[in-house]
Amino acid sequence: MSADVRDILDMERANTPEVTKDSFLATKKRNFERTKHASRRPEGMHREVFALLYTDKKDAPPLLPTDTALGIGGGYKQTKARLGMKKVRKWEWAPFANPARTDAAAFHHWKRVSDDSGEYPFAMFNVQLEIPSYTMTEYNAHLRNNITNWSKVQTDHLFDLARRFDLRFIVMADRWNRQQHGDKTVEDLKERYYEVVALLAKAKNQTIEKRVYSYDPEHERRRKEQLEKLFKRTTLQVEEEQILINEMKKIEARKKERERKTQDLQKLISQADQQNEHASSTPSTRKYEKKLHKKKVHHQPRPSKVDSVVNAIEIGSSGIKFADLRGSGVSLRSQKMKLPANIGQRKVKALEQAIQEFKVDPAPPPTEDICTSFNELRSDMVLLCELRTALSTCIYEMESLKHQYEAACPGKTLNIPPSMAPLKTETLDNTTN
Repeated sequence: MSADVRDILDMERANTPEVTKDSFLATKKRNFERTKHASRRPEGMHREVFALLYTDKKDAPPLLPTDTALGIGGGYKQTKARLGMKKVRKWEWAPFANPARTDAAAFHHWKRVSDDSGEYPFAMFNVQLEIPSYTMTEYNAHLRNNITNWSKVQTDHLFDLARRFDLRFIVMADRWNRQQHGDKTVEDLKERYYEVVALLAKAKNQTIEKRVYSYDPEHERRRKEQLEKLFKRTTLQVEEEQILINEMKKIEARKKERERKTQDLQKLISQADQQNEHASSTPSTRKYEKKLHKKKVHHQPRPSKVDSVVNAIEIGSSGIKFADLRGSGVSLRSQKMKLPANIGQRKVKALEQAIQEFKVDPAPPPTEDICTSFNELRSDMVLLCELRTALSTCIYEMESLKHQYEAACPGKTLNIPPSMAPLKTETLDNTTN
């Protein structure tokens, strides 16, 4: 391209070698050899990491970080170190003592000559634990234990190790004198130590001032056994456990899908019922229902709402059936108190009114006992509301039967049982409302 421009402008052309077949093949061969010997990036290695390890010249990576003029910032700001004219402060190899040591051990470290040779600066971290002590009288009165078979010599040796190693029970178990005092595990040492501390605090009336630690050795032993079993699992056992976990997740997913489909079906059923109720409100439908009702009255008695409620109580389907969260993974305990989705709005409103009527906390703290009792209480409240509705319906039917009887038999009346008389006015008011 540049040669054509020079020919148009009548400019002198540079003496460039003529491209021939041999020169072109030589250039291709040279480029092929260069790419052949170039190091290729291994599969799976990122390009940035490969660029840090290798270059085109196969130079080894630098041992120290470098900063050249080609980098960001143009290299170091100062090529030479600027040394001041002040004298260098002298250092000395000085002895020091640690206050935590009681054997008068001497140590040495480097320090400036100008620094104050005071207390060791790290002595502030020397925190000494308060290990209780006891006398022979206190041991005989409170600490003698015939159940765990701990003697006074063994207890003294335990507290001596506790003072020496600051309650590091692993070290204490390692330094335990097994030839004189027998074998003791870490759990045995912890159990005896915290037992003695609790008994001394109780004997000296220090349980209020100091918090007594309760140690459960059996729980600790079971925990370590479980950890050991978990650690010694084989590859096949781990894979089998993973397969079981995946199967459990699939079962939970199918269960949630079934619950979702059930809720959708219930919504469709409720919508269909509402449409049927709306359709039955037309005049033609009412006439047809009246004729059908008259035909059915002669053949079979009409079941009352009381019978349906009593049958539900006998079967055991009354109240609320709360969801069981067992085996569904990790969940909050408060989810147990959540009302199921298949409860209608009338029951929910009646339940809220009953909770307000009996002055019950609508959201109590979700402990295990409270969750169970609260669910049972709400189930009984729903049953109470159903019984109240059935009772009001029964009284209403009795009143209507009484009026029919009085109209059919003039001069005669139908007496309502005295046990239902106090509730008659209240229930009638509720039905009219």
